[in-house]
Amino acid sequence: MPDKRYHYTECGLDHVFLLNGFERNSSPRGRTIAIRDIDALHRAIGEHLSRLGKALSGRELRFLRQEMLMSQATLAHLLDVSEQTVHRWEAEKTSCPRAAEALIRRLYLEHGNAADETLRDALRRIADREDALDRKQELTFALSDGSRAEWALAA
Repeated sequence: MPDKRYHYTECGLDHVFLLNGFERNSSPRGRTIAIRDIDALHRAIGEHLSRLGKALSGRELRFLRQEMLMSQATLAHLLDVSEQTVHRWEAEKTSCPRAAEALIRRLYLEHGNAADETLRDALRRIADREDALDRKQELTFALSDGSRAEWALAA
């Protein structure tokens, strides 16, 4: 008896099987598969991976990064690692540290919610400040004019 599930490897993951939401068709070029609402399917896969209790595989990390439309260079910048490090994690040449993995999961869960991009923005600001420090640029602070004396990085 043939398997009624569809082994959905097109997402780059080996362990995704669809029970429904797809149609098998025949065309002059052979058999085809039509998947309904592929965006929602990818969101469901991404949310599942982000909530998993086990460590993510390299392919799972790549899936989450690509779903966020992020390059390896952008993710590396946000996590303050080299692009080669992200590549090694995804190729499973080295393991991704738990703290970095937790941030990647959180970034994925927040990435589609424009009002909730505070984590990504904070990581980008930190990375940008560290880049500025690495380039030996001056950081200028100013005392705010508010009722409490607070120092802030000047624009």
